[in-house]
Amino acid sequence: MKTPRFPSSSSAQRDASGVIRSLGGVPLTRREALRHAVYGSAGLALMEPFVVRADQPAPAATAAARSVIQIWLWGGPCHIDTFDPKPDAGREYTGALDQTLDTNVNGIRIGQLLPQLAQQADKYSLIRSMTHGNNGHETAAYLVQTGRTSERDVFPGLGAVVSYFKGYDSGYTGLVPPYVVLTQPQGRFSEAGFLGPRYKPFATGGNPASPIFEVEGVVAPGISEEHQRARRDLLKGLNTLGGALPGDATLKTVVDSDEQAYEMILGDAGKLFDLKQETDEVRDRYGRNTFGQSCLMARRLVEKGVPYITINYQGWDTHKQHFQIMNRKLPELDAGLAALLEDLSGRGLLDSTVVWCAGEFGRTPKVATESPW
Repeated sequence: MKTPRFPSSSSAQRDASGVIRSLGGVPLTRREALRHAVYGSAGLALMEPFVVRADQPAPAATAAARSVIQIWLWGGPCHIDTFDPKPDAGREYTGALDQTLDTNVNGIRIGQLLPQLAQQADKYSLIRSMTHGNNGHETAAYLVQTGRTSERDVFPGLGAVVSYFKGYDSGYTGLVPPYVVLTQPQGRFSEAGFLGPRYKPFATGGNPASPIFEVEGVVAPGISEEHQRARRDLLKGLNTLGGALPGDATLKTVVDSDEQAYEMILGDAGKLFDLKQETDEVRDRYGRNTFGQSCLMARRLVEKGVPYITINYQGWDTHKQHFQIMNRKLPELDAGLAALLEDLSGRGLLDSTVVWCAGEFGRTPKVATESPW
């Protein structure tokens, strides 16, 4: 398995005053120095369980995140209509959505179509200062989620990194894989990159808002448990390569993957994905749409200890009919995300769950005047 390589201190080149000017042959600007410092801090945080300090006592245990829910707004959600409104910019910038809402945190205002999230503002932080200059959807998403630009080596997304450090190699024994995507991965950032296929996400497929949430390889209509057991036995009987190639790592990965899949099918994973176990009141509160029910499903996965869950929420690339689309999608985002935060908090899970919501970029602020805007 290929592992990332980071420059060592011995590769640093200093000027006459002793200041480091390059690292590993790469010129070290102030921006690069900050990036290396951040990466180093992140690496130390990830490796904390493995660091031994003989010269000081172990610190007292503190609350730490056990799960992450990533809500990805594919297409470039308009920041000024959501969490960074500019009501005083004038109608040529605000368009029809020229009002803002007070939140339950003094001094914070958000877009007018997010009333439920306005009442949950004490549960989240807004970061309005991040930007980059990449206007390609795929490349910008890759940049935002890996910290890298397009290059020869494909770096893993955050979910794969968490799966690497907090998944099976660290003793994870959950009902489903440690990295789950609702419902389909999109773009390179969902992949495992150089970490390898073991750390790829489990994509559910299906639609959680449908009467039956058909989860890829786990829940399928019309197939009984007895039928699934017969399939498993048949597959084992046909696996003649296992004895012929006992030391083949690739074959072992395939066999282990098949076995893991059937453990999910024949175990309790099917019940985990059965949203009919939730009350109608709860399901209605999240919203009876794909995004809302995905948020509810994410909460259920967190309850079972799944380390990383991604919700891919598409449809934010509003080149045309922007305000019509905002009037449709923002109420879905508002209900689903607000219910998720409220539910996690009420169940005592928010302190141990990181929920982050973002897109690859925002949109240019000035409203185009041509039809049909």
